[in-house]
Amino acid sequence: MHAVVLTGHGGLDRLEYRDDVPVPRPGPGEVLLEISACGMNNTDVWVREGAYGLEEDPGAVSTWRRGRSTLEFPRIQGTDSVGHIVEVGDGVDAGRIGERVMVDFSIYNRDDDSLADIDYMGHGRDGGYAEYQVVPADHAHVVASDISDAELATFCCAYLTGEHMLDRVRLGAGERVLITGASGGVGSGLIQLCRARGAIPYAVTSAGKADQVRAIGAEGVVLRDEGDLVEAVAEVTGGHDIDVVADLVAGDMFNDLLRILRPEGRYTTSGAIGGPVVQLDLRTMYLKHLELHGSSQGTRAAFARLVGYIESGTIRPLLASTHRLSEFHDAQRAFMAKGFIGNLVVVPDAKWDAVGAPHAP
Repeated sequence: MHAVVLTGHGGLDRLEYRDDVPVPRPGPGEVLLEISACGMNNTDVWVREGAYGLEEDPGAVSTWRRGRSTLEFPRIQGTDSVGHIVEVGDGVDAGRIGERVMVDFSIYNRDDDSLADIDYMGHGRDGGYAEYQVVPADHAHVVASDISDAELATFCCAYLTGEHMLDRVRLGAGERVLITGASGGVGSGLIQLCRARGAIPYAVTSAGKADQVRAIGAEGVVLRDEGDLVEAVAEVTGGHDIDVVADLVAGDMFNDLLRILRPEGRYTTSGAIGGPVVQLDLRTMYLKHLELHGSSQGTRAAFARLVGYIESGTIRPLLASTHRLSEFHDAQRAFMAKGFIGNLVVVPDAKWDAVGAPHAP
């Protein structure tokens, strides 16, 4: 089959488009998917670059699971798989053949809700940047929606990540949330997920994206790198408290974000595209009785909630563009440039006319 294969840490040259990758076979309890679309995400970029660091050396080349990596090369990345079941393994009802499914990409490794040992498809096992993928049958979810395959592929990683961030801080109706990186996949998803809970989202983004972010559902928008962030947030909220900061940027903004939080406010993060090593004034944290939450991926319950939101139309896909799998380097360059709202999706060339072309730039 055709697939994009990661051969090691480094630049885009480490991603090879091949036509001789064996089609995987489903084992007991597994299904084989013919992939029609797979969304892109920051985690794949950071894993390719080895950008996760080590606790003792933030600048070290390291993969996503610090000190306990399951990444082996060559590896097919891609978390947001959508496809049709074409073969089942032992113990799986053959009546499932033909189902269109969205894949829960998490490898939970436990039976409870703890994410302490979590892994994911595209890291601990092969993902969806390919024509075929094998997944556990109970991770292949039929979604009762008439949205297209390419649109369905925008949700999984970004929205599951966002939903778990809000679970971690126990976000409730009526609370105000400040979201950084609000135009990206997780950020734009967070805006909608806040609205789904009856919360009030405010967005931090660049000037060229402000109107689109408002259209997604942001109550107000603060422009990044334009004036004093604390003052700008106070102005856009009319002086109301910020209960929760959902941060995807960090970097130089980090300390100001803690200043913006009300006393006993909650901070949650699942990314640091503006810089992962930050300055923290512990006095701000302890004198204001703040909570700081790290978050990555999500629980089975969060995924089920996400499927329900999609089926009910509570959240909508934000598909910026589709790209051929054979042009993956160009697609990842476009993704890294961040000149879009929502998410980008790659489509196997054999599926392009039916799935990719209708959403192409």
